[in-house]
Amino acid sequence: MSRGRTAANVPITLSEEDGVRYLHFGTPWVQGAMDLRRPHRLLLAYVEQMMAWLLFLDPPQRILQLGLGAASLTRFGLRHCAGSELTVVEHSPEVIETAHQWFALPREHPRLKVVRRDAMDFVDAAVRRGRYGVVQVDLYDMHARGPTIEDAAFYRLCHAALASPGVASFNLFGEHASTRRNLRRIRSAFEGRVLLLPATAAGNLVVLGFRGPPLAVGWALLEARAAHLERRLRLPARAWVAGLRADRPGTEALVV
Repeated sequence: MSRGRTAANVPITLSEEDGVRYLHFGTPWVQGAMDLRRPHRLLLAYVEQMMAWLLFLDPPQRILQLGLGAASLTRFGLRHCAGSELTVVEHSPEVIETAHQWFALPREHPRLKVVRRDAMDFVDAAVRRGRYGVVQVDLYDMHARGPTIEDAAFYRLCHAALASPGVASFNLFGEHASTRRNLRRIRSAFEGRVLLLPATAAGNLVVLGFRGPPLAVGWALLEARAAHLERRLRLPARAWVAGLRADRPGTEALVV
């Protein structure tokens, strides 16, 4: 969890069941999970969807992750995006230390930089403009019900931090009161160039925002790419494409 402009200590608790370790912030809500035998495996459906940018973009030189949690995206990125440098921004030192101690986050890695800083302040730095091929945003409160930063300016900064071409992924919660205004602000920041993935069973709504030249990709090509991701990374990518296509009946291509 990476806080917004105000910091607060949160009680961190762990639980384990059937070979899976879970992260909690003092509530029953799951903030992250790790397979103890296969720590690089993604267990939560919305975390898998945060990697859906792979449908459109090969792993870029630089990936920015805002919010650490149980380091699932970080472990996956280090394992499967071998040419990418990962920068992870997390405000809470307790979350960072918990990820190191209990969730297999390396303390030293040549392609990983963990920054203890406010996420808004980090993306506000002018030197970060256009730096990252991918920005992944998973900033949640202790109840796992709503983002901790939802300013319109924040979404504009995420867009500005992207290279061209570049893709940002945002984790929202479909049943939360903030979802509609966050969608409106993301659409505005990304000039309407957004995709909504199928909502997960837990209610998470992952939104992709695009920067760069207009994109038009035929469904057959997108489905082939999805099948490749399923074989290579065990991501349920064909279901993502099916959901996107169901929202666009009669079209020959996905345009964004």
